[in-house]
Amino acid sequence: MDDLTERYGRLDGAVLLNALLRDEFDGRVAVVSSFGTESAVLLALAAEADPSFPVVFVNTGKLFGETLRYRDKLIAALGLTGVRTIGPTDADLAAGDPDSLLFTRSPDACCHLRKTVPLDRALEGFDAWVTGRKRFQATTRAALPLFEEEGTGRIKINPLAHWDRERIEQEFTRRNLPRHPLEADGFLSIGCFTCTERVAPGADPRSGRWAGTAKTECGIHTFKKTGTAQ
Repeated sequence: MDDLTERYGRLDGAVLLNALLRDEFDGRVAVVSSFGTESAVLLALAAEADPSFPVVFVNTGKLFGETLRYRDKLIAALGLTGVRTIGPTDADLAAGDPDSLLFTRSPDACCHLRKTVPLDRALEGFDAWVTGRKRFQATTRAALPLFEEEGTGRIKINPLAHWDRERIEQEFTRRNLPRHPLEADGFLSIGCFTCTERVAPGADPRSGRWAGTAKTECGIHTFKKTGTAQ
């Protein structure tokens, strides 16, 4: 990853994304977005770099209705033309979660079935993907680098890793970006409605995800040495 950091580490924002899309990966890079509370900033940068920048959105089948409506609002507001919504197939669900209650028995298995597997399929043919993760979001992300190698041969890019909360807020204001409708109600990190709670004032923004458990990530950022997502 040192060579990528050497070439692109001094770039930022839309300039960085444009260089990666056109020069480094020749179109074979996609933004993966949850269309959550901070997603608008990364999506705005992608739209500035190229409105047709590929964007992958995983609809697990258990998302808040507000998230789906926010997705549509952001797509229209930013003029994004490359958004593709993917999710688990009917066959996946029939085999792995026939009663739709897998989340109560194994949140890890539910995330794998409804999010990791569909995303793995959607990223076939891409050499890299862009996340919106930031170091300030959680202690588990405090050392997040700009570039990561997954073990699959695919590169993961975290262009906002070094951005702090103040800069994110400034970008929302500067660009007049719409907010996720659930943010004002205390939901600071939003996933499926089955596993997302409000966050207490001053608490870790991700503390409302899988609250009361040791789980901190959905699994798309964790890979076995063989490169198989888990």
